[in-house]
Amino acid sequence: VQLVESGGGLVQAGGSLKLSCAASGFTFSRYGMAWYRQTPREERAWVAVINSNGRITDYKDSVKGRFTISRDNGKKMVYLQMNNLKPEDTGVYYCQTAWSGDSGPEEYWGQGIQVTVSS
Repeated sequence: VQLVESGGGLVQAGGSLKLSCAASGFTFSRYGMAWYRQTPREERAWVAVINSNGRITDYKDSVKGRFTISRDNGKKMVYLQMNNLKPEDTGVYYCQTAWSGDSGPEEYWGQGIQVTVSS
């Protein structure tokens, strides 16, 4: 399993970024995907989640209305569109997936990508 994030960077407050996560090594269309972040104020915590067919999503309260998670099962990609970014959104963002395997729970993470929002 491999998850590779891209699209991070430096942006001014109020700006936008779109993160992408390229997935490989598993049947992408069968599993939910999530974005997590770790900030200077908070341990790694989930930000957004999407189910396997993309019809169900959920968001951390602080990003609702600003972030949108989506996926393209044909391309094996998951995205996080981030609008109206705030300095407190600064952190390392991770792509994640998990399932129950034959030997128990399995969880996979990307390497993380830095997002910095300047005030």
